[in-house]
Amino acid sequence: MTKQAHGPSRSGTRAHRRLPRLRIAIAAAVTFAVAGTAAPAMAAQPEGGDGQPPVPSLSWSDCQGGFECANADVPLDYRDPQGRTITLAVIRKKAPDQARKKGTLFLQPGGPGNSGVDFVRGNYADLPAALRDSFDVFGYDVRGVGRSSPVTCWDDPTYTRAITAAKGAPGPDAYGTAVRQGAAFDQACRDNAGELAPYVGTGYVARDIDLLRQALGEDRLTYYGRSFGSYIGTVYAAMFPERVRALVLDGAYDPEHYANRPYAYDRPQYLALDGAMSRFLDWCEANQDTCGFGDGDPRGAFEKLKADLDANPVPTANGGQANGYTVVYRLMFNINEGKVIWPSLGEALRKAQQRDTTSFLLRPPSPASFDFLNPNIVVECVDKDYPRSPALLKRQVTTNARLAPLLGPAMAYGPPLYDHQHATTCAQWTGEKPSRYAGSFRAKGSAPILVLGTTGDPDTPYQDAVALSRKLDNGRLLTFQAEGHTAFGRSACATDAVTGYLVDLKVPARGTTCADETQPPSATPKVAPPGTTLGELRNGVSDRLDRLGSLH
Repeated sequence: MTKQAHGPSRSGTRAHRRLPRLRIAIAAAVTFAVAGTAAPAMAAQPEGGDGQPPVPSLSWSDCQGGFECANADVPLDYRDPQGRTITLAVIRKKAPDQARKKGTLFLQPGGPGNSGVDFVRGNYADLPAALRDSFDVFGYDVRGVGRSSPVTCWDDPTYTRAITAAKGAPGPDAYGTAVRQGAAFDQACRDNAGELAPYVGTGYVARDIDLLRQALGEDRLTYYGRSFGSYIGTVYAAMFPERVRALVLDGAYDPEHYANRPYAYDRPQYLALDGAMSRFLDWCEANQDTCGFGDGDPRGAFEKLKADLDANPVPTANGGQANGYTVVYRLMFNINEGKVIWPSLGEALRKAQQRDTTSFLLRPPSPASFDFLNPNIVVECVDKDYPRSPALLKRQVTTNARLAPLLGPAMAYGPPLYDHQHATTCAQWTGEKPSRYAGSFRAKGSAPILVLGTTGDPDTPYQDAVALSRKLDNGRLLTFQAEGHTAFGRSACATDAVTGYLVDLKVPARGTTCADETQPPSATPKVAPPGTTLGELRNGVSDRLDRLGSLH
């Protein structure tokens, strides 16, 4: 899950993602260079020995700003380790004093669907100096994402039509429409991404990481993963426990529920998202002068806003339109920033009431969002094992919508989109899933693994972090008492603990709790507060942006 406010801009991927289907190349891929040009999807692989995939050879070249970029060829299907390959785009920035560095730090963003290349490039300057001094900082676009053969099922016009027709307050016939759209998305995946889709699951991503670890000359892995990146790290630790040096899993998943009991995984996310929205509206009611939305009844005003915009959409500058669904979509991601942006959310809702298109809540998803949403759905349909019962699907989806009345109905009955809303698509998914990992998730014999959970997290519920820390044989939980998604970069306490663990392997004491969330300002800020991406949210610059935040 990503997951944070909107979507990374990935220069150079747009032309590539419009290809109708994955193409199999027969020559070595061209090195990924400055602009992030998409490399050919696949390349011939050199022979390896003993049935093992060969370790990629990384040929680094300058790609501006002190970063180096390269391509890594890894097996498309690990059942055929010496067969066809897929090319992964990788990036690093080396520690300034190579003689004193401790190794390489892998950074893994949320999603599935966010670019690891952009994650490293966009966040490096805000990392604590101790991390930049101690490690070469490394990231990559996982298979099916960004510059690494992006998987595309629905094209931009199809997605735009489906989202334009969606409602913030769906009617009684909405469930049937959602099921039909899920089936249409599945068929589009078979038609347009069938050569790649079976192989984008997290089990294969973990194997890719282990080859990259070897390619970088690391005996063991040092890793920070946020949101969905935490699940990737969990699977890596489960598959290669003896190769773990230090893993931080921030905004963690309950992996057993995610992979094997997805309905049990989805419902807490519906409840967590609606809970965060509910707490914001409670604050709005108690702080009317600062919030400025709702005239004393923000809940009633929010329900009326959704219905009014559904009935009379607002024309947007690019010829599109914004309705109640648009508002729900934007809130789902923006609420992740925590209390510090609550005044800005109030202002944006008030502007939406006034049909003022400068409100970022009235910006419909754009093609950059679709770049993210396509792999988000495909990866999770491959990773998760939904029961095939139509009756169970209907019961679960309709119950989720009922239990989460603020944002749940729009998500449950909307087109194929994001995370907890995948059931109507993934329960109809067909085809093999060789890259899916089903457990166990104990990581028996690993070094200590640090799990971070935020008590008011709307995207990865806190109880998931608790469950993971207990499931791991050697897990340690750090709690951040706060609203918003993830902890590193939002809490000085958590950031210091993570840094000490990654650099010096100092594991926080059991029961460690951080309570230093930035509180709501007394008025809508004009610039982004430390530790947030508020500037991008207020201005609507990006459609998804995965940022760690800065505490400087």
